Amino acid sequence: MYVAVKGGEKAIRNAHAYLAEKRRGSTDIPEISPSQIEEQLSLSVSRVMAEGSLYDPALASLAIKQARGDLIEAIFLMRAYRTTLPRFGYSSPIDTSRMDISRRISATYKDLPGGQVLGPTYDYTHRLLDFTLVANGEDISEAPEAAAPLDEKMPRVLDDLLKSEGLIQQETVPENEAEIPVGDLTRDPVSFPVDRDIRLQNLSRADEGFILSLGYSTQRGYARNHAFVGEIRFGSVSVEITPEELDFPIEIGDIEVTECENVNQFTGSKTAPPQFTRGYGLTFGQNERKTIAMALVDRALRADELGEEIMGIAQDEEFVLSHSDNVEATGFVEHIKLPHYVDFQSELELVRKMRREIEANTKNQEQE
Repeated sequence: MYVAVKGGEKAIRNAHAYLAEKRRGSTDIPEISPSQIEEQLSLSVSRVMAEGSLYDPALASLAIKQARGDLIEAIFLMRAYRTTLPRFGYSSPIDTSRMDISRRISATYKDLPGGQVLGPTYDYTHRLLDFTLVANGEDISEAPEAAAPLDEKMPRVLDDLLKSEGLIQQETVPENEAEIPVGDLTRDPVSFPVDRDIRLQNLSRADEGFILSLGYSTQRGYARNHAFVGEIRFGSVSVEITPEELDFPIEIGDIEVTECENVNQFTGSKTAPPQFTRGYGLTFGQNERKTIAMALVDRALRADELGEEIMGIAQDEEFVLSHSDNVEATGFVEHIKLPHYVDFQSELELVRKMRREIEANTKNQEQE
């Protein structure tokens, strides 16, 4: 096997050269630049940053170009690059209640404090191919009408409207919360059962398609998960760190995030009255589909905590978290196309031996 790999070095070099040629495409067409990808394929950039677990639009755009638009390959490139970066500290938890809002909607309340902010969305488009984009290019001369300034205060829907009546489950916060370290699945292997902090980290960088399918399954009856979107927010938030030499936090930049809180009915238990519970999702960039699905799966995975019957695979923590990572899944699935000559030859010989034994036994039975 190793001789075969060594003998294929020239073929591999040629494959790399052919790949570069296919990636470039026709030289009669201008080369696409990472900045064009960043500005015009921003939703792809958001996904690569979220699942690559690295917030850097420029690097994500480069990865998309290098991967010929294969987002999972681009995510793999981001993850690999991320491992080379030094870690100089941990940021403070971002405060999404102070988000500079670009989009904010609720499916549970029409009139909510601060109002609905539709923002950039495909929700109200007709999903018809726009052939004028080919014929004439994009015409953005007609800018959106100027809107009134957004309210400075946009309280969280669930906390402001349901918490006051005691109708939403209160998240338990330990008294010594500041002393309890937050888990980090990028440094420590996952060991089951896990706490919710690790679950949310896993779901945030999990494959969008996998989480979407699981979230869909919970809505079709494979979990006790009839959900409403309490609120979705998309915008920029400040990131702060507290350097060791200082005793106060400083801002180091802003990042765009999408946050979703779902509302789910809960019939109550021996210790809790009937109320609503939460599912939570948060990712880098504009990633609404992913955050909604993430919130659905997060709520499903709380079944044990809430004393609910396990009814679907989305409630199985070990199954969900062990199979959600697209980089790991891709490596395991695609490795079977690599050389397995020795393994296959041994199995081939075993099958031949078994066939010979069966044929010999059949002959002996016929002779008897």
